[in-house]
This record gives sequence, C-alpha cells and structure tokens, in this order.
Amino acid sequence: MFNAENYEIFEIVNIVALFMGITFGVIAQKTQFCFNGAIKDYILISSTKRGSSVITAMITAIIATNMLTLSYDIYLTETVWLREEINYFTIIIGGSLFGIGMMIADGCSSRHLVKFAQGDINSIVTLIFIAIFAYASTKGILNNLIYTLSTNETLLSLSSYVENGQANIYMVLLFLFFVWFYLTKSFKRISSLKDGILIGLLVAFGWYLTGVYAAETLEFDTRYVPFTSVTFVGPISKTLDFITHYKTNNLNFGICIVLGVLIGAFSMSRIDPKYNLGCASKIKVNKLKNSMIGGALMGVGGVLSIGCTVGQGLTGFSTLAFASIVAISSIFVSGSLMGLYLNKKNKLPMCFIFEWNDEKKK
Repeated sequence: MFNAENYEIFEIVNIVALFMGITFGVIAQKTQFCFNGAIKDYILISSTKRGSSVITAMITAIIATNMLTLSYDIYLTETVWLREEINYFTIIIGGSLFGIGMMIADGCSSRHLVKFAQGDINSIVTLIFIAIFAYASTKGILNNLIYTLSTNETLLSLSSYVENGQANIYMVLLFLFFVWFYLTKSFKRISSLKDGILIGLLVAFGWYLTGVYAAETLEFDTRYVPFTSVTFVGPISKTLDFITHYKTNNLNFGICIVLGVLIGAFSMSRIDPKYNLGCASKIKVNKLKNSMIGGALMGVGGVLSIGCTVGQGLTGFSTLAFASIVAISSIFVSGSLMGLYLNKKNKLPMCFIFEWNDEKKK
C-alpha cells in the first residue's frame, strides 16, 4: 500500500509527474493531438479538427490556471516565462527555428515521443538530435554562442521597450474563442475535443503540483522542486543525460513527464493499434536526414524560445506571458510557411486523415 508519509515531497512530485506523463501519452496517442499536425491538416485537406483541439487546450489551460491563481497564493511571475529580462529577438529566432524544424521532421518534440512509442523508428533519431542540440545549447559547444546572443545588450535594450507582463485574459480568451468558433463551426463538435480539455487541465495541474503542493520544498530540508508545468525540449535533453549518466538524484518532474509519455503512448498503442502502421503516404522524402535536421533545429530553437509547442504554446501561454505569445506566434508562422513550401514541393506527407465525426458520416 502506498503511504505518502514514507516519501519526501520531491519524490511524490516525481511519482505524480510520471502518471501525468502517462495520461498525456495515452491522450496524445489515442487522438494524435499535435500542434504541427493541426497546421499540416489545414494545409493539405482544410481539416480543422486537430486545430480545434489545440485551441481548446489553450483555452482550458488559461482558464484553469487563472482559477488556480485565484484559489491559491501562487504567483506566475516567479516562473521562467514571466521573467523580466526577455530578449524578444532570441524568442523570435528560436520560435522560427523550432517551427521550421517541426515541419521538416514531421512533428514537434512531444509528437515524436508519441510516434516513437507507437513504433516510428525515425522519431528516436529526432528525439536524440533534439536532446543533443538542446544540451549543446545549454551546457555544450553552442552555449557561448547562445549566451552571447541572449545577453546582447543592444537586443536586450530594444526588448526592454516591451515589458514581458501578463496579457489581458479577457482579450486573449476573446481572440482564442473567435479562432475556436472559426475552426469548430458548431457547438455539437465539442464532444470531439475532449483531448484538448484534458491536456489543458494537465497543464494547470502541473502548476498546482509544483507551485502549491511542492511549495514546502522552499522551506524544509528537502530537494527543491522548480515552479513549472508540462514542457518537453529541456526535459528531453535532461532525460538523455539521466539515461547516460544515471544518478537517481537527477530524476525530476520534467524527466518523469517524458518517461510517462513514452509509457502511456506505448500502452495505448498496444490497446488501439490504429496508428501503428506507420506513414501510408506515397511521398518520398529522406526521413533520416529530415529527422536529424528537424531535431537539431528544434533543440536549439526550443532553448532560444524557452519552450516548444507545449512548453510555450500551452504552459507558457497559460501564464499569459507576452513572451509566450511571441514565441508560439513565431512557431506558428514559421511552421505554416515551411508547411506551405514543403507542400508546394510535394514533400509534406499526410499519413492519416483527421476529420470531424459528422464529416465522416457524409
């Protein structure tokens, strides 16, 4: 029988994070929830189903996180996404690199965790390159270049004219609901968007776990748990480091999320093998090369932009940080332009069709 009294706070956080990751993996594998896929679906067949799920997740994460801050004495201004000195130029560069990389590799960081778990061998190449280049950007050969760019006084001075504060929640939600209505077109389709609601709630729960439950790690003699939620680029890098230089003390919230996603997606792929057949597209591309290039771009881009499509698009966005809005906008614009370019060259594969249930009946 599990007894919480036998564990320290950080250990319980890691256990819960593992189950959060499993839940994310199950949902993302079952529905193929994907920011990159949402863009690709619209470009190829004008399908808005996965796009609606992503917007639903954003709305849910923002509302649930805001309710959390009203219910508990926590301050999102203490998170990395709302730090004062933000270099918007590196945010834009990083977001652009990430958006281009996810289109080239056919999936973002979280997407490749799911694809690898359900049997796509090329995804492990993407994940390894994300990890290597993210690590190289934070602690390795690229660190000096990244640091010099991020701390450039001219760029920081120009960025200081726009404060990295919290955007007005009502204006943000009004815009998102407008996009949601445009994509969904009918309230009858809400039942098809449960994946977005659940993933948005997971983000808010992550804030609760690390910001409310684990707040005591600041006061007592136990390992400190950073105030964060679901994100993937940094944790994927740390997971590779954890595996290659195994030390149990290095196990943390982010690594447990990553491991949980792999477990959850693998388990669901055994139960529902619908998406285990691999890509059925007849488009011929060099998958290995694309996985390497895309992974490298996402590794560097994720560090520069302080997050990925989930880390900035959901977790960062839920804080209403202006930097997160800039980051996810950069990812969206660059990803869309790269998707259009690849489609023009007939190099944008459509592996599975994602349509609304009422459209399938027609």
